[in-house]
Amino acid sequence: MHPVLPTRSIFSSAILILGILFIAANLRGPITGIGPVLDQIIESFALSAPQAGMLTTLPLLAFAIASPMATSLAKKQGLEISLFVALVLIGLGLSSRLIDSAVVLYIGTAVIGAGIAIGNVLLPSLIKRDFPHKVAVMTSAYVLAMGIFAGSYSALLIPLAAYKEIGWQIALASYGLVTLISLLVWLPQLKLHTKPTRDITQPDTQGKIWHHALAWHITLCLGLNSFFTYVMIAWLPNILMEGGLDAQQAGVLHGAFQLASAVPGIVLIPLLGKLKDQRLLALGLALIGCFCSLGLLYLPNYAFIWSTTLGFCAGAIFILGLSYISLRTHHSGQASSLSGMAQCVGYLLAAIGPMFAGSLHTHFESWAPVLWLCALASLLCGVFGYLGGRNITLSESL
Repeated sequence: MHPVLPTRSIFSSAILILGILFIAANLRGPITGIGPVLDQIIESFALSAPQAGMLTTLPLLAFAIASPMATSLAKKQGLEISLFVALVLIGLGLSSRLIDSAVVLYIGTAVIGAGIAIGNVLLPSLIKRDFPHKVAVMTSAYVLAMGIFAGSYSALLIPLAAYKEIGWQIALASYGLVTLISLLVWLPQLKLHTKPTRDITQPDTQGKIWHHALAWHITLCLGLNSFFTYVMIAWLPNILMEGGLDAQQAGVLHGAFQLASAVPGIVLIPLLGKLKDQRLLALGLALIGCFCSLGLLYLPNYAFIWSTTLGFCAGAIFILGLSYISLRTHHSGQASSLSGMAQCVGYLLAAIGPMFAGSLHTHFESWAPVLWLCALASLLCGVFGYLGGRNITLSESL
């Protein structure tokens, strides 16, 4: 049995919602902000492209390692303190960027990844527990907050780094102000020590799910979308600059990509319940993503259209893939197992993406092979999204 939560006043509910939105604001920007200043980081520390790609890969590896630990932490300390710990880790990682050392930059980025992993795992559980009848609305709101803060940060980074020549290190560390505000807003919740919802504390006893074709269709749909998305998060500014944009314009479009990825949360969630199946929607979004990837290569003058549409498609397929986990399963234990499988493979593919893309660019001295790779990943994502979008479910015996 979980402890009964005290009845909240309107004011305390508003403070909780504000706290959730501020935690969400820290779950993307601290790692995606590296993209616009990646060229400056490469120059400062004489990094190779694969080494630079590692800055996006490290948080994803930290996600895979820290995600299981988040549940254990929440069982012992409660959700509220665990989410506070997540913010502290993100803040420490951001402050480490003031130290002029490549090693410290990598360590700090991994620490940020661990903090974000805890937030990613536990925030949905908090929402499910405290807002059981408004899960879709609250999820849309926090995804939108992630996109707005991360997108705005990416767009402002280059002018911020240039302002009075403060440099990329102070510009990157400045996101710590958002984290500090988030810690202060979250303080009132620390008087509670409630445990996570039962769905994330259940042990995974559904190993057979790895042998089911439908589970693989959903997993590869999400995984290939993550691969594509994190390649873009890591390298889009550099791709745009090769297409003729300056660093500031590339940073703005990198921000637009992330803002656009949050919009489907508003559009798709009401639509999903009305569809008989999601096959054509998944395939259509992926084909548009494939077309836009090649648009960046062959028609770079329309970079704004390609970047924002790519962001929208990536965000929409992510939400669609997450909805499959609920729509194709019979109970929370099965959904938890499928989610674990999808996250495991998804983090692995996402982690490979930026480093592999950096190696391709180094070998060919062009972003063209990377964009063709993204187009292919998007196309394959559409195939698996189509298969996962059929109106069928996993076997109840799994």
